[in-house]
Amino acid sequence: MKMINDIGIQIPTVYLPKKSIDLKKWAVIACDQFTAEPQYWQQVEEQVGAAPSTLKLIFPEVYLDKPGAPERMTAIGQTMTDYLRDGVLLPHDGMVYVERSVAGKTRHGLMLCLDLECYDYRSGSASLIRATEGTIVDRLPPRIKIREQAALELPHILVLIDDQDHTVIQPLTAAKAGFAPLYDFELMQGGGHLAGYAVTDAAQQRVVDALRALAQPERFAARYGVGPEQPVLLFAMGDGNHSLATAKAIWEKNKARFGLDHPSRFALAEIDNVHDQALEFEAIHRLLLGCRNDMLTELKTAFGSNLSYTEVASAELMRQRVDASQGPRQAVGFIGGGQAFGVIEIDPPTSNLPVGTLQTFLDQFLKGGGAQAIDYVHGADVLERLAWQSGNAGFYFAGMHKSELFKTVILEGALPHKTFSLGQAREKRYYMEARKIS
Repeated sequence: MKMINDIGIQIPTVYLPKKSIDLKKWAVIACDQFTAEPQYWQQVEEQVGAAPSTLKLIFPEVYLDKPGAPERMTAIGQTMTDYLRDGVLLPHDGMVYVERSVAGKTRHGLMLCLDLECYDYRSGSASLIRATEGTIVDRLPPRIKIREQAALELPHILVLIDDQDHTVIQPLTAAKAGFAPLYDFELMQGGGHLAGYAVTDAAQQRVVDALRALAQPERFAARYGVGPEQPVLLFAMGDGNHSLATAKAIWEKNKARFGLDHPSRFALAEIDNVHDQALEFEAIHRLLLGCRNDMLTELKTAFGSNLSYTEVASAELMRQRVDASQGPRQAVGFIGGGQAFGVIEIDPPTSNLPVGTLQTFLDQFLKGGGAQAIDYVHGADVLERLAWQSGNAGFYFAGMHKSELFKTVILEGALPHKTFSLGQAREKRYYMEARKIS
């Protein structure tokens, strides 16, 4: 398909399920969601049954450490081959305009391919496409193993553009009546509604022109108040950072074998405008499982007189105090398994964001055997329910404002890993489109 090198994209050929497929069973949520709630994925398994489904093409991370993981990985590659051979998936050339409605909001997106030659997830990157959070390289090997054997990619990757004037995607919304519908259905498990439309050639060209305008160095420098020497950031990771990093790792291997003209050079993603009203930044909270050491004692030892702790009567009061915190003193909510709610305050902090200040401590706490595992939880209600269980501990963070994202990444680099989430767990991207990568 057509490459547009100067802005790091390719017009894709996507593969969609044939008309007879039950789409409600076909589309399942991103593999890294509900990792602390195996019952969610059990319900998905029951609902899908023997029907063709993306569940059989992805590896839910809730099963990563469970028996049968190698067999599941092998089955994914074989099922991809079977679906292509049997005509379960059929090709469509061109961009796809996407609308996702959930929780009373509609998100507007665009499916296209990103050029991995223009992407670098390493710390200090100045590439056109950048990670917004730190990449944990240790999390890549299982994903790499699956992708190495895969004929297809199915993205839950969501990438952001900073288009304050709504020049790229909003015109597609206005023109969708003239686009051919590709799918339109209700998602399973409370995921809302998903619809996709084939973008016409003329509309695709307008998208390319609008992206080029956003990437003009003079416009970029003026927008962020930086010097002309500052490299342009056009695409910033929203969701799926480790999936895109996996695609990059595979591409770096393939480049030496196949040269620059190979499908693995590109990664399919949904592009969204950070200014879309339906996009909300949610904090990602920390849940420690099986704590062996007293958390508050360890915290006070680590931070000394820089840390103060106040117990409060309820989770609601804890959230209110953390959300209202201002100034240099950083506040984090604490839930101590079945014992207490409290507010931790750290001054001076060791990072620009509370999550960065605490994550350094948590990494050391886990390394020293203070807990069995850590999970990253979306939603205060889920955190409170799980952290209140005996032996667990939870940390609640206030969210960052989405308007701060691009300038923060441009000036300070990637944020600590798992700093923010685009919406709640059920608002995450469901797998729908596929693309050949081998």
